[in-house]
Amino acid sequence: MEIAIVLLVIAVLFIAKAVKVVPQQSAWVVERLGKYSTTLKPGLNVLVPFVDKIAYEHSLKEIPLDVPSQVCITKDNTQLHVDGILYFQVTDPMRASYGSSNYILAITQLAQTTLRSVIGRMELDKTFEERDAINSSVVTALDEAALNWGVKVLRYEIKDLTPPAEILRSMQQQITAERDKRARIAESEGRKLEQINLATGEREAHIARSEGEKQAEINRAQGEAAAIASVADATADAIRKIASAINAPGGHQAVQLKVAEKAVEAYAQLAQKNNTMIVPGNMSEVSSLIGTAMTLINGQQGKAP
Repeated sequence: MEIAIVLLVIAVLFIAKAVKVVPQQSAWVVERLGKYSTTLKPGLNVLVPFVDKIAYEHSLKEIPLDVPSQVCITKDNTQLHVDGILYFQVTDPMRASYGSSNYILAITQLAQTTLRSVIGRMELDKTFEERDAINSSVVTALDEAALNWGVKVLRYEIKDLTPPAEILRSMQQQITAERDKRARIAESEGRKLEQINLATGEREAHIARSEGEKQAEINRAQGEAAAIASVADATADAIRKIASAINAPGGHQAVQLKVAEKAVEAYAQLAQKNNTMIVPGNMSEVSSLIGTAMTLINGQQGKAP
């Protein structure tokens, strides 16, 4: 019975040493008698008990690595406190096991030195504007070096760029001055546009008024011309009617009577007013005046065609 228990224990140990289950997105490096043998893939794997050994276990997932803050000096001799975060992935478990004694520490140190080198070639203002370029430069340099470590550097992101307090105050003053400048420029542009709009409005108003006055003068002139033409037409029509009446039977007698009446009325009105006038000594001459007028009228009618 005791032998059976011993054999059972040995069998359990044998199975435990021989059968390995590797999780998904993981890779286990196996050494056989101290030498690299194989890399176990996810799933059920069988080893040679007491000969094969799991030497390294690697995660194949994307791993974020916090890069500690450090002081970098820019091209214009300004100190910056910079920290970031690095994302990498193990692509070759064998190289990750034997290419470096500590590939995480190696990547961290290389990221810091590369960042110092990149920022040292830039002026302070450019470091804030060229974050993407800095990140790309760090990733490129790390990716080339990390190939020997079986690691793929995916991306690097700067978290903070912190200049000294004096530089921050100067930058804030510069930003405030720039904003004031833009505000003054915008205000002056607004006044300029306002003056242009006012001048344009006044010019268009003057033009509209002058056009209105011009049209009014034209309308008045046309109205006066139409009135004169109407009066002339009416006068000509009246004259034609008078001429027709004179040439009608009894027209001459009617004209004589009318002239005589007008002459008598005229003398009567003159007599009623305190006017100085010259009259014939003999009032019988009034009839001779009327007769003379009628003779003139007859003479003019005789000349008419």
